[in-house]
Amino acid sequence: MFSSSIKLIAAFSFFILTFQAVIKPTYADAPRHALSLFGDPKYEQGFAHFDYVNPNAPKGGEVREAAYGSFDSFNPYILKGTPAQGLGLIYDTLTASSLNEPGTQYALLAKSMAHPDDFASVTFTLNERARFHDGVSVKAADVVWSFKTLTSNHPFYRAYYADVDSVEAISERVVKFTFRKSGNRELPQIVGQLVVLPKHYWASEGKDIQKTTLEPPVGSGPYIIDKFETGRYVTYRRNPDYWAKGLNVSVGKYNFARVRYDYFGDFTVAFEAFKAGNLQFRDENNSKNWATGYDVPATKDGRMTLEMPANGSVQGMQGFIFNTRKNKFKDLKLRQAFNHAYDFEWANNTLFYGQYVRTGSYFDNSELAATGLPSPEELQLLTPLQDQLPASVFTQTYRNPENPDPNALRQNLRKAKKLLEEAGWNVTNGKLQKNGEILEVEFLLVQPAFERIVAPFIRNLEKLGVMANIRTIDPTQYQNRVMDYDFDIIVHSFGQSLSPGNEQRNYWSAENADRPGGRNLIGIKNPAIDKLVEHIIFAPNRAKQITATRALDRVLLAHHFVVPHWHIPTHRLAYWHNISRPDNLPLYSHGFPNIWWANEDKPK
Repeated sequence: MFSSSIKLIAAFSFFILTFQAVIKPTYADAPRHALSLFGDPKYEQGFAHFDYVNPNAPKGGEVREAAYGSFDSFNPYILKGTPAQGLGLIYDTLTASSLNEPGTQYALLAKSMAHPDDFASVTFTLNERARFHDGVSVKAADVVWSFKTLTSNHPFYRAYYADVDSVEAISERVVKFTFRKSGNRELPQIVGQLVVLPKHYWASEGKDIQKTTLEPPVGSGPYIIDKFETGRYVTYRRNPDYWAKGLNVSVGKYNFARVRYDYFGDFTVAFEAFKAGNLQFRDENNSKNWATGYDVPATKDGRMTLEMPANGSVQGMQGFIFNTRKNKFKDLKLRQAFNHAYDFEWANNTLFYGQYVRTGSYFDNSELAATGLPSPEELQLLTPLQDQLPASVFTQTYRNPENPDPNALRQNLRKAKKLLEEAGWNVTNGKLQKNGEILEVEFLLVQPAFERIVAPFIRNLEKLGVMANIRTIDPTQYQNRVMDYDFDIIVHSFGQSLSPGNEQRNYWSAENADRPGGRNLIGIKNPAIDKLVEHIIFAPNRAKQITATRALDRVLLAHHFVVPHWHIPTHRLAYWHNISRPDNLPLYSHGFPNIWWANEDKPK
């Protein structure tokens, strides 16, 4: 789990997507209203609003959504503490994403942006109307201070912005970022995602951004923290003086007068609270709930809506991930054996009501996924690294084991046993051992609902002599253990976009393997993977980006770092009739709560 700010960054990063192959010429350092990775932006200078919003959406009302665990801080920019849900609502960034357009960022705090054709730097000119909540103008000095503070205080930002060499206030409203290398087409947009904090506020007496705090901070975003009770709820109130409320990227958005997150220590209790009408929106991620849990009067009389709009986003890899810092997980044959012991078909039919398909790529549901054997273009990247890669990268197409019937499972367990023996693990007295060490494995969970998924997996592992157990802990403990890499196997998802970039370095590079609070949770230290990541980041065009990503995908799969889970190419949304959404949701997000609104004339 990550702090609210990291989720915000991840959400912004998710929409830096692209599918266009032709790169059109640009004019060096020409000010522009948008940054587009490939081709022209969809919305021209002076556009009225994004076409997926309702510009006439009514303003007012309150919406409540569930949050889990607890919180003890309103400072998401340090490793200490557990930040409250929704803190992204109080902050603006230099640029804003379009939820139905790949690879583009539009002006927000920055009224214009400029970069040279070699992408060696980017310069932002701030909107002269931009204000913090206390009325103080947003200035270049705030941008410089924010960048230096975030990269000093949190390893995520330090890694995410590692390619920025320097930041300089050229004038009161102009700030320039210079990069360590040219050629990273995504980097100007990554810098545009920077949260801008008020330097004057944090420099005032009694404030310390390196400490946790429950004093509501000053931001520049559409909402202000209104009320809260630690561990129970936090309410954000729409700022009537929000400086950007008439800006084209804000029209039709931020319609709720109040956004409230109610905290729950139990997922089942939260579900019951939703069905009772105490919460208005739910993005369902539990197949059993979706199949059987919504048979309530409200779904029959029209007060509650259930729908499955398309989700056009890349389906990243979710799975049981191994902590390869542990010696017992360093052998890929052992990791591969675990995959042969996982019976997805049984789980899908018995536990998931047939709702899922098995994930077979780190970039599933997209053109970025590796297919077949390596193409000639991929081989140009892979062949020089051949000595550092499994032979299967060049000779085999990755496929998950399949278990259409009990006999197939028995065959896969025999394959697993053979792989374990090849890795030096043999059963003695009913226990799998190597050099006197018994293979003991702990599945660390935060959601009790996953226990029923892990339990049959453990039963199969026990047939191989593996001593496995489940430990389910509260969200705060879980976050701390994961950030300290204190786990054997966890359930985790690596979110991806149609335009992979710097986040790949955070996920897979050796430099992030031992950094506390980092995102290389697997602990990968592989020079070949590092080189492929750099090929992605500095790809000069879309075709080469696709080639490098497919090469990375097949290398990650060949190492069996993960026992892949499953995915579904739709959202599963449940919401009460006292909130509404636009008629046409954007392709890459359901947009809640930012583009939804309240129907105050409709009671619970």
